[in-house]
Amino acid sequence: MDSLILDARGLLFRYGPGDAPAVDGVDLTLAQGELVAIVGPNGSGKTTLLRLLLGVLAPERGEVAVLGRRVGAWDRRHLARVIAVMVQREEPAFPLRVREAVMLGRYPHLGPLGAPRAADHAAVDRALSRCDVAELAQRWTASLSGGEWQRARIARALAQEPRALVLDEPTANLDLGHEMQLFELVAELAHQDGLAALVVTHHLNLAARYADRVLVLHQGRVAAAGPAGLVIRRDVLEAVFGWPVDVSRWRDTPQFTPLKRSEINP
Repeated sequence: MDSLILDARGLLFRYGPGDAPAVDGVDLTLAQGELVAIVGPNGSGKTTLLRLLLGVLAPERGEVAVLGRRVGAWDRRHLARVIAVMVQREEPAFPLRVREAVMLGRYPHLGPLGAPRAADHAAVDRALSRCDVAELAQRWTASLSGGEWQRARIARALAQEPRALVLDEPTANLDLGHEMQLFELVAELAHQDGLAALVVTHHLNLAARYADRVLVLHQGRVAAAGPAGLVIRRDVLEAVFGWPVDVSRWRDTPQFTPLKRSEINP
């Protein structure tokens, strides 16, 4: 597949000899123009899988390829030109204005002297505009709301001019409106702009509505994978999360509701 950005096959990883696998036999692909969501309970292996996909950890078995090349063979600066990563938690180490923070995304492209060129400023302008934060460019990052800061962070990732975005819990600590705005933006970046987008999230209902494919992890293994209609099922979710649920449909998209104890059929 010419558009395949990321290809992981048979990944196995343990943190220590004799430990149970943190990731066990996981396959995952990510292609240009698609949004893939990884979901699962705490401790299911989501963070470990991300580290394997990005070459931070080396698998005991299996392989990860980026654009057909083993991820461990990539120079980190060159890999950052292909994949931009937005980690779950981040606090600026020193005061920055939004434009300065977004300019940090140009690091993989800067020349030997590290001074931004016209192309770097243009890339930052495009990223600020695409994420609807251009009017915030001169604001201090510390003054931003949670939603504004997340959009600025995505703008910084876009300034890298990558082919893929990897976002780890991008809606953490956001309210409903900002959660929706962020998923709308990521879906547009994938489906309209042609980026590949991989999102780790606890929001199964939003993953079902926006993602082209959903991968459910449970105890390091893939419990289910595919379009939401094949994955967001009562039997799958109850086995993975250990709690009774009801699954209904909203315009052909499955949506789940956790049940109260009083609603569980005897």
